[in-house]
Amino acid sequence: MRGVNKVILIGNLGRDPDVQFLEGNIAVAKFSLATTETFKDRAGKLISQTEWHTVVLWRGLAELAQKYLHKGSLVYIEGRLRTRSWEDKEGNKKFATEVVGDNLVMLDKRIDVNNGEHPMAHHHTSGATSGSQTTGEGFGSIDIPPMSEPADDLPF
Repeated sequence: MRGVNKVILIGNLGRDPDVQFLEGNIAVAKFSLATTETFKDRAGKLISQTEWHTVVLWRGLAELAQKYLHKGSLVYIEGRLRTRSWEDKEGNKKFATEVVGDNLVMLDKRIDVNNGEHPMAHHHTSGATSGSQTTGEGFGSIDIPPMSEPADDLPF
């Protein structure tokens, strides 16, 4: 049986993306992402727990992050876990677990100069699973229509 390594996160950037270009002009972006869960304890008190994740984006997604994301941006990230290891200067083995993003949706509201403020979702997939390099082409926006009243003639 094959394994599954799938991560889905919705959270806010803890800092602006750090973008570097590797040999061959390959972009890689790294940033921290905070996800917060809220629940009530037995006494009914509201408790919030925040987890911090390190997110890594490659190629076209890294370039999009550099252009559009900033500290506080709300994003949906889909990807996989990757753990790296290395030795520090003293010879101690160190580990870091990161989320390698394959899919990014920007969930922030965007101001449309002509129509005022509208919620917008920007969606882009890295194409990393197919091995192709993305350049950000096909990056677009989708208007999310406002909720309407339910229709009375539903068949169920």
